[in-house]
Amino acid sequence: MDNKEAYNNWAFTYDTAENKTRDIEATALKNIFEHSDFKNILEIGCGTGKNTEWLLTKTHNLTGVDFSEAMLNKAKEKIKSGNVTFKKIDIRKEWEFEDNSFDLITCSLILEHIEDMDFVFRQASMKLTKNGLFYIGELHPFKQYLGSKARFETEKGTVVLDCYMHNISDFYKSARKNNLICVELLEWFDDDANANIPRLLTMVFKKI
Repeated sequence: MDNKEAYNNWAFTYDTAENKTRDIEATALKNIFEHSDFKNILEIGCGTGKNTEWLLTKTHNLTGVDFSEAMLNKAKEKIKSGNVTFKKIDIRKEWEFEDNSFDLITCSLILEHIEDMDFVFRQASMKLTKNGLFYIGELHPFKQYLGSKARFETEKGTVVLDCYMHNISDFYKSARKNNLICVELLEWFDDDANANIPRLLTMVFKKI
């Protein structure tokens, strides 16, 4: 089962099954942008709309994209706002948006499935306005080192998705190549237990 088929299957239980990584990432996004507002937001990997509803309180124009039609259908069922447009897009290919058109791009729990991060950072930089922000929230590399991967349960057993290893330095390198600088890096732990390995890494980059 490839990742697209896996996410199409996962869509039916994604919102209801226990998922600490999903929930901590949603909390992290809200904490980071609690006091911010934006003109145009591009949400990469919007999935079932887990972050979309909240992001809509921060803008009057949001575009949510995902490569899973089933995930997008779930998002459309939940969110009826006229301020959001959903599109099926594979971010490994050219992003068909106008350059310099978004002041925030969010990318949630997606890059572990992307081998060529430079391409994604390049596309994000092209589509951001000057001083626009690029947020990423990812399973922490420390968790990946221990073998953690995106996975979900089905009646037939556990489905483990195809993932790529990205070190923290890899994010910096891709950003530097594409006119982006890191303005914030945070690590998020289960139950605020800082003595344990962090579950999530979030980074915010600014286009210069």
